[in-house]
Amino acid sequence: MLYNNNSCLNIPNMSQNLIHDDLLFNSRCIWVNGPVIVGAGPSGLAVGAGLKNQGVPFIILERANCIASLWQDRTYDRLKLHLPKQFCQLPNFPFPDDFPEYPTKYQFINYLESYAKHFDITPHFNETVLSAMYDQTFGLWRVKTISSSSSNPGQVEYICRWLVVATGENAEKVFPEFEGLEEFDGDVTHAGDYKSGASYRGKCVLVVGCGNSGMEVSLDLCNHNAKPSMVVRSSVHVLPREVLGKSTFQLAALMMKWFPLWLIDKILLILARLVLGNVEKHGLKRPSLGPLEVKNTLGKTPVLDIGALKKIRSGKIKVVPGIKRFSQCRVELVNGQILEIDSVVLATGYRSNVPSWLKENEFFSEDGIPKDPFPNGWKGKAGLYAVGFTRRGLSGASLDAISVSHDISKAWKEETRHKNKSIASRHRRCISHF
Repeated sequence: MLYNNNSCLNIPNMSQNLIHDDLLFNSRCIWVNGPVIVGAGPSGLAVGAGLKNQGVPFIILERANCIASLWQDRTYDRLKLHLPKQFCQLPNFPFPDDFPEYPTKYQFINYLESYAKHFDITPHFNETVLSAMYDQTFGLWRVKTISSSSSNPGQVEYICRWLVVATGENAEKVFPEFEGLEEFDGDVTHAGDYKSGASYRGKCVLVVGCGNSGMEVSLDLCNHNAKPSMVVRSSVHVLPREVLGKSTFQLAALMMKWFPLWLIDKILLILARLVLGNVEKHGLKRPSLGPLEVKNTLGKTPVLDIGALKKIRSGKIKVVPGIKRFSQCRVELVNGQILEIDSVVLATGYRSNVPSWLKENEFFSEDGIPKDPFPNGWKGKAGLYAVGFTRRGLSGASLDAISVSHDISKAWKEETRHKNKSIASRHRRCISHF
């Protein structure tokens, strides 16, 4: 329901004064009879679908002009899901049978669009959240946004009982600072803006970062006849994507039912050595902790090799140490080596942007991740929820989405039931007085 000037309709009594005061300064104020979900990626869509099934109204706010903007706007063309499709599907909507085991970027986007259509989810696009704050006096969330929509521009304030943060761990690109980078004459691109190696043909490219993105960008550059050098600043676990035709991730998930984490890590490392050989002699030093322990404690995903290691062994992808400084057309490394380069691709990852807009300091840490680890990081206080911060990919996000939608549905139905009883009671009193 929309409120303009001095009119307030169908608004709970406890928030009348709150909204009346703000109407003197805000052009639009909207009461949401249900939760506000921030983010229209897989996490936000999954929560919305769960609420739809329970008959709970909601709105989804999305700063981009499409769903899953990370996948649509910030991924390279050759990207495929790293895990088998059964571990990446959202609740109550399996992948089509004719999809391959590892769907492409475009197939996954198509799946998400079908998901939104199936559950009749229509986010508010081009609407950026400026701030979200809990009002202790009235027990409500106040979510202020600015819309760049041509049909409905301007600032809006949403008032709601529940707030779902579904912006995820990868909302903003990370740009590390390097000495002399501003002097570099070549092209500098974040991996989020990299699409294909076609435009880099014949060029010497420095890829900064050795995670899954760094490895895949280096492989793609190599396949387009570029000359990539990949910066490996720290240790990294490299595992085969499959072992004997079975997903390594699936194998680890099965072993978790019977074995402790430390033993699974040892088994994975033995299998990796048998399949991939000794990667450390190629400059890829392994961490002292096992791959699953690193994932659980540091949130750092092991690299699932899909062909980059073969190119590293052949010398087509060069592994180099950390960067000391850049100059006009070269880079000096920490070991004194100097490389002549044409371009730089920063495969330096992403971070959460929650601290920039959520005015709350108990549930989320300074880096924008819930303080309580999985599986307890989905529910905060005062109707605050988080989905997509488990560091366990889409399967973890789906589990949290189910928990959040069930919890909100229960509370919403309880409040609705009490409200209906109160209205019925007042109606009976009116009849008796008559």
